Amino acid sequence: MSGNQTCSMPSFFFSSLAEIPFVDAAMSVRDENGRATDVKSIFHRSGNSTDNVITMEAEMIVPEADIDDPGQNAKASITFLRYSIELGLNENEDTGSQGNIQLFKEELYRIKKGDASKHLLFPHKKSWRDSVITTASKGGSPFISTDKSGSDDSIKIHQDRGDNKGGGRTGSVLAKNLTKTVLSTLTNAAETRTAIIAKREMQSWRLLLLEPTALRKPDKFNAPKKLGSDGSHLPSTLYHLPRTRENFNKENQVEIENQVYTEVANRLSELIDNVYEISVDRDEKRELLTLVLTDRSGSTFAARDLSDGTLRFLAASVLELDTQAQGLICLEEPENGIHPERIPAMIRLLKDIATDTEFPEGSDNPLRQVIINTHSPAVVAQVPDDCLIIAQLRENKRDNNRFKSVRFSCLDQTWRAEKQKGIEIVNKGKLLSYLNPVAAKDEKMEEGQRVIDRDDMQQLLH
Repeated sequence: MSGNQTCSMPSFFFSSLAEIPFVDAAMSVRDENGRATDVKSIFHRSGNSTDNVITMEAEMIVPEADIDDPGQNAKASITFLRYSIELGLNENEDTGSQGNIQLFKEELYRIKKGDASKHLLFPHKKSWRDSVITTASKGGSPFISTDKSGSDDSIKIHQDRGDNKGGGRTGSVLAKNLTKTVLSTLTNAAETRTAIIAKREMQSWRLLLLEPTALRKPDKFNAPKKLGSDGSHLPSTLYHLPRTRENFNKENQVEIENQVYTEVANRLSELIDNVYEISVDRDEKRELLTLVLTDRSGSTFAARDLSDGTLRFLAASVLELDTQAQGLICLEEPENGIHPERIPAMIRLLKDIATDTEFPEGSDNPLRQVIINTHSPAVVAQVPDDCLIIAQLRENKRDNNRFKSVRFSCLDQTWRAEKQKGIEIVNKGKLLSYLNPVAAKDEKMEEGQRVIDRDDMQQLLH
């Protein structure tokens, strides 16, 4: 995402634009204290000036089929797409002090299958690429485009019926009249099937903020069957997981349940040694589902008795087995509550959640991408070099104003360094200093001396 400079913004903002109005999406962005921001705060500010344009672009591989809002089946004309949008800040007397957001550009284009290898720079097998990038039509027209030829910009919606006859009819709407993206308003798969699937894909992008309070709660029988963004509905998700298996039926129900629960228990045993069984207790009287852990001595523990780290790891383990949970998954600091010795187990789990580009996509290898952020040297030390992106604050100068913005860098001798144009390279020596911080010298503190050992700190402790 970029305006006139690099702009940092939570990833779910992009997903929100596929569903809710611009202002609501902007207000859903939270600051570091978890508070809702105002509209202007998503635009870059330097001193008293605010940049008034944000440009965002995403290349995505979407599922071949999905459903539209009325429940009709939709099949994509092509599954490799580029979506871009440009938003502007409109400040006038009518919008008040917070300002308003205006759409300047919105486009949804196909990326030809023959060009896929030029865009997918990361290591992958051709068999995987061929399994996820499919095309059902030979048309080359866009699905959504912007016309700037008139006095007012207009967004055009191109008919997409998969009949190989080209662009077909188009609909048009003035950009200045829109309060949300055109993509978010599409509902009919008969006319705009590929755009509908792109909309569904973006709506599926999730930022998981796994909260122990939500993870500990039991579920009602009629609770959602998918894990919530805060980790809620973990018992319901695990209970229904065996029922998503293709061979599940009444005759083998117990067998499939035991198989799934055993897979979860085996994964959790990589974190804690004393796991014997994971199950879901079904309380018919209270109509409650409760997650239960049984240790090797036979003692049982409900979710409310488990540690924060165990619950977060358990939620990720369930997510791995839920092959219907696809798309982009973002996690904030997944190491929270995990003992440093067990962090490698968490990294392996996250790697297994993501699609394996060595093998074709399928029910045992769903199309998923995992992005995490961390400040932990222990996590950075375990992540493969190719997967690591370093966010650094860099000073910039414009119009005699100095400001800092985030720049993303990578390590040398990785695919990003070799193939991604314009990316900055971080010296491994600098990264090592982050992984092995050395106590700074100070006039009042000898080299290597801990803060707690200082005389003035000791006086406060006694």
